[in-house]
Amino acid sequence: MPELPEVETVRRGLAPAMEGAQIVAARINRPDLRFAFPARFCARLEGTKVLALRRRAKFLLTELDSGETLIAHLGMSGRFSVIAPGGPKPDTNPAHDHVILAMSTGLRIVYNDPRRFGFMDLVATHALDKNRFLAALGPEPLGNAFGAPSLARQFARSQRPVKAALLDQRVVAGMGNIYVCEALHRAGIHPAVKTGRIGAVRLERLAGAIRSVITEAIEAGGSTLRDYAAADGALGYFQHRFAVYGRANEACLRPGCDGVIRRMVQSGRSSFYCPHCQH
Repeated sequence: MPELPEVETVRRGLAPAMEGAQIVAARINRPDLRFAFPARFCARLEGTKVLALRRRAKFLLTELDSGETLIAHLGMSGRFSVIAPGGPKPDTNPAHDHVILAMSTGLRIVYNDPRRFGFMDLVATHALDKNRFLAALGPEPLGNAFGAPSLARQFARSQRPVKAALLDQRVVAGMGNIYVCEALHRAGIHPAVKTGRIGAVRLERLAGAIRSVITEAIEAGGSTLRDYAAADGALGYFQHRFAVYGRANEACLRPGCDGVIRRMVQSGRSSFYCPHCQH
């Protein structure tokens, strides 16, 4: 599933094609994705101007001059493409083109989703902070509200394994399995350590590791493991920098460490870690 860096990369690719432009026509090719499209979905989009394209956690937020915001989640395999008249087409199966927006600039924005785990919703912009998908989200990892103090407050409320805590979107928004594994390795913290055992010094190290991993992943255009691509079709490259994720039985890349990366399952998800330098 695309995580924060991938969704931010998509946002940056879509923004120049959408912000300031009008949606002159909208079409859906099926009645639902993960959930049904909202009532009069196309009619509510058509004729509106895109004021801004933002991201919150793993959600894309398209603010419209109608007073509504289009919320989009990519699910497992969702992909937006910007298609110019006469330009190249994306390497996707058009049978899975579920939403098509024709912009006043002549560009088309196409949402393709083979697995249909993504979804879209239209909500009043003034009520976004009360929306069921957004209301409980924690601070953004690159925002001013995130840091060791916010982690300390959240970690004090439970004695969960730190890996599970960081995957909780109420603790920090937008983090997923890949970047949690990478951040924990950078911080030298074992994924099974209980949150209450992580002291102030290690919390500072963990907060810094989360920030650096997310920043570097955005700069690399995210990570492409299966379906993900940016709006222009470009693949992400951060997977070439993975220190632990997907590297079971390979040597740890931390200088001076002679450990071997291991994999274990936590709550049905794979965790990758080095038993020598993560404690």
